[in-house]
Amino acid sequence: MVLETIRNTDIATHSREGMILVRGQTFWMGSDEHYPEEAPAHRVAVDDFFIDETPVTNAQFASFVAATGYRTFAEQPPDPADYPGIQPDMLYAGSLVFQPRRGVLDLRDWTQWWSFLEGACWYRPYGLGSDLAGLDDHPVVHITYQDALAYARWQGKDLPTEAEWELAARGGLDRAEYAWGHEFTPEGRHMANTWQGSFPSVNELQDGYLRTSPVRAFPANGHGLFDMIGNVWEWTSDWYAPEHATDALKPCCIPKNPRGGREAESYDPCQPEIRIPRKVLKGGSHLCAPNYCRRYRPAARHAEAIDTSTCHVGFRCVSR
Repeated sequence: MVLETIRNTDIATHSREGMILVRGQTFWMGSDEHYPEEAPAHRVAVDDFFIDETPVTNAQFASFVAATGYRTFAEQPPDPADYPGIQPDMLYAGSLVFQPRRGVLDLRDWTQWWSFLEGACWYRPYGLGSDLAGLDDHPVVHITYQDALAYARWQGKDLPTEAEWELAARGGLDRAEYAWGHEFTPEGRHMANTWQGSFPSVNELQDGYLRTSPVRAFPANGHGLFDMIGNVWEWTSDWYAPEHATDALKPCCIPKNPRGGREAESYDPCQPEIRIPRKVLKGGSHLCAPNYCRRYRPAARHAEAIDTSTCHVGFRCVSR
């Protein structure tokens, strides 16, 4: 287990500095208006919790690494036993990096714009030769679920459940389309770092950013939380299920502090030979576009294998 690399003596002093208290309440989770995995919309109850004001930044993660000597998953060559059929020339440390492509005709084939680059990791976000110059206040990326959990444990914290994350993202606006209301760009103002233009070829940069942005570059939501939408996807602790539980619709039985699906049901049915469980990501990223991935909404969700790291996935922590 990667968490074994975090010794008791390495645990940071627990502090809620930089966190926001979200009061527990009953709210509408999910949506019936967009992607099928967001349905059904249903009411859930969540207790009080504290959540990080921003995603964990490169500077914060660097402090964790300096204190513990931790090495992320992307810094270690893959074990061929975990990936049946992997080519020997692919057994190198690295991570997935987005590379824009022109002339893409089939948006179902993500391999056209994602490349597994040797050396890509949290401190080399775009592969060998890249670095973190000028990115201290950007969200850390190329983080797997275990990497995120290791940092959270070091902080004496945890990762949010999907319900906690969604309640926090809504900012007090129950059933609103976005974290700031019902209009994506109110009065023409961009409220989050997303993709403008035709993905994956043309980013018009109307929001000013090609890749990640500083974690406070866009307005906070109603809870005072930054970057709950866009910039980078964020890990939650829930196992992925292809839809919300339908028994949550029973008026007598509002789920309290729900914990998502079951690990055994989280595997990717498109890759039955690879038994890597998946967790729920929330929030969308700077690569979400109107023509491809309209997941820049609190209700949106996405499955991610726990061993997968990319240049658009980060995290934040909670304390209960």
